[in-house]
Parts: sequence; C-alpha cells; structure tokens
Amino acid sequence: MERDYVFCGGTWDPWAQVSCQLSSLTLPFSPLAEYGGQGLDFSYQIAMAEELGTIRSMGVSTAILLQTSMATPALERFGSEELKQRFLVPSIAGDFVACLGVSEPGAGSDVSNIQTRAKLRGGDYIINGSKMWTTSGSQADWMCLLANTGAGPPHLNKSLLCVPMNLAGIHVSKSIDKLGLNASDTVQVFFEDVRVPRKFLIGEEGRGFHYQMLQFQEERMSATAMVLTPMADIIRQTIDYARGRVLFNKPLLDHQVVHFRLAELATELELLRSLLYRAVAQHTRGLDVTELVSMGKLKAGRLCREVTDSCLQFWGGQGYTHKALVSRLFSQASGDWDSRRPTSRSMAPEAVLL
Repeated sequence: MERDYVFCGGTWDPWAQVSCQLSSLTLPFSPLAEYGGQGLDFSYQIAMAEELGTIRSMGVSTAILLQTSMATPALERFGSEELKQRFLVPSIAGDFVACLGVSEPGAGSDVSNIQTRAKLRGGDYIINGSKMWTTSGSQADWMCLLANTGAGPPHLNKSLLCVPMNLAGIHVSKSIDKLGLNASDTVQVFFEDVRVPRKFLIGEEGRGFHYQMLQFQEERMSATAMVLTPMADIIRQTIDYARGRVLFNKPLLDHQVVHFRLAELATELELLRSLLYRAVAQHTRGLDVTELVSMGKLKAGRLCREVTDSCLQFWGGQGYTHKALVSRLFSQASGDWDSRRPTSRSMAPEAVLL
C-alpha cells in the first residue's frame, strides 16, 4: 500500500470496510456506553494503539487513530446530545469516517493563527477559508473544524464545529504527494460560503481553542503508543540481523559500537514507554498531563528518527531496499512526527523548560 500509494478507505475501496471495522473496535473503548462504547477508560485506547503499531503501513494506523483519537474526543466530551447522535454514534459504529480541520497553509504549529472564519448569520455559520494536511479528507463524512467565530483574543475567538463534508461550497484537492505515510490520503480542503447550522457547534462558542488543545492531548498519547511497537520490532530485527552478519571475521553484533548502540536505543525506547504509561495513568485520573504529553511528543518524534536512522546503518545495502522493515519505516518516520521541527518543539516549553 505504501509503495503503490493505495489509500485506506473510500466507499469504493474494500479497505474502507477494514478501516471502519478497526475504527469501530477502537472507538467503543469510549467511556460513553450509551453511544456504542464499552465504558472503558483511556488506557484501553492506548493498548489498542500499541497493537495498531503491528500494521506495517503507518498510513493505515494513522487513518484509524485519526478517527478514534483526533477528530472525535471533543465531540464526545463537549458535544450536544443531538450532535452525538448524528455524528458520534455512526463514527463509533464504523458507518462514518471523520477528519480533523485545524492546520492551514499559513498556520500549522501556531494554531492560534488560523484564518478560516465561521461568521454567524441568522441561525447558520457561513464558513470561508481552507484546511491543509487533512487526513482522510477525500473520504470523510464529516469534519471536526476549528474556525474563528469572533473578533476577540486568538485563544478565545475560536470554536469547533461538526461540518458534513457533502455540503455545497466544500472543495477537496487531489491527494498530496508526501515523503511518507503514502497509504494515508492527505488533502487540502477549501470552504467557500459553506452554510452550517448553529446547532452543529461543539460546546460553547469561543472555547474551540481550549477544546482542541485537550483533543491534542489524547491524539499525542495515542500516536506515541502507536510507534512503540514498530520501533521495538526494528531494534529486535536489527539485533537478529547483526548477529548473523559477519564483518571482519566476527558477527556484527560483537562489535562493541554496534552492541552498545542497540542497547542504548532499547533503553531509550523503554524510557519513552514508561513516560507514556505515566501520562496515561494520570490522564485517566483526571489530572493535567500537558507537561508529560509535551515531553512524550518531543521524545517520540526524535526517537522515531533516531532508531530508524541508526538501525538502517547496520543493515548495509540490504537496508536500502523496501524488503527491509527498517527501510520502510525510515521513510514513514521521516514523513511523520512534526515534533522534530523547532517550531513545534517551541510549544512544549510552556509546560516544560526544554
């Protein structure tokens, strides 16, 4: 799928059934049993996210986590009963595909600087603007959209809206050609005088920035959990390969520089796992985990690139082929985890002095 740029989902594609069925397995971990969930806490979502890491195409697992941990938490927590019945219930059942509209061409890491506006006229919001890097945007039934709805301070003038993707005035670009995650369809979405009923507002008007920051917390913990398994697999496979590859008359693994580096990477991975589990434990107790989640996002992003880059060197020419897992995940890790960018890391110091 990654090699052939085949996307997961779409009503025309049998992968849509797989995606929706997997999403319907993870979303029921929602504590809201009355909407199709099983009444389980967030730790079960993390367990499922770790298992999603066994999927060799991170584009597929990313599309699933988008449905479960990125586009729906705010609706679950703050949405009205009508909105939950209309959008959350079918999303949990796997009948709807959701997408998230936050990033824009000129506002990615700086969420407060988004320009998309939703102006209230009578009983409807009129939406104009565009969203960038929209995962599952070409196949989504609805979008959780962050837009400016007022003229106040940037952290107090935004709202979240449930926007059906079949409305007049919504235009979706062709899929963006990316460095990695090719099995995840990523598009730009344009809004031209799109009319949405005021009742599609999630929670209170002007609280959208706050809701989205809370939504980011679960997204980042789930994404961190998703990369634990592939990184562990890469380290384990590299150890096995280095044990069997003879270099200078002895196994590659017996060279101290190789042995020590792999031991170091395995240690760093377990430290990240412990950090994540601590954040999840505190989150399920209702505590503020902004600091721990920021640390986890920073560490996971760096470690993804560090593990794939270091292990790739030990595979020699074999690591340059797509048959090797380390090669495939190297390209996917390069296209993922925006926390490697200095502009993204600058979000963490508000909670962590990095």
